[in-house]
Amino acid sequence: MIFNKNPIFRVFLSLSLVLAFGISYAAEPRDPARFFYEQTLGDLTDDLQDAKDNGKIGVLIFFQQEECPFCHRMKTTILNQVVVQDYYLKRFLILELDIESAGELVDFDGNTTTMKKYFSKITNNKGATPVFAFFDLNGKLITRYTGASSGVDEFMWLGEYVSQKIYKKMTFSRYKRVKRREQRAAR
Repeated sequence: MIFNKNPIFRVFLSLSLVLAFGISYAAEPRDPARFFYEQTLGDLTDDLQDAKDNGKIGVLIFFQQEECPFCHRMKTTILNQVVVQDYYLKRFLILELDIESAGELVDFDGNTTTMKKYFSKITNNKGATPVFAFFDLNGKLITRYTGASSGVDEFMWLGEYVSQKIYKKMTFSRYKRVKRREQRAAR
């Protein structure tokens, strides 16, 4: 073949194939249970120390329940996306807790409770899921977001909102409006 004799073409073709397969592979969804959440032994003080030791800016707890369709949607359309996983894992230690579990938990203050009671405390006894609760490195709740996000963009904005401390300046609803205006202006 004529193409086999041209070394420049072969290099170009090889690089193109590597890039094409690399990009498509990187975009493949990944199971959040394996690639997003950290394992916890039920002691949030230990998890908080892990976050500090690993240079994270905080802890994100994803409160969910098995039969929640919105939790399922988050797991299968947003939390499984590589861009989401990479962004959040770089900044937060991420835990998943089942709100219906009676499993023992040591909270950030060192108090022993259950996952169910801790969820009630964090959400003021509201049972809606999913809930994304962001804590600073002192174990203080800084942002709580209830419900499924509308998509990857909105969930990424939530990460920016917390990691860039925009919560000190405005509500997340207002921040989303700003981001949507920016998106429309860029089109």
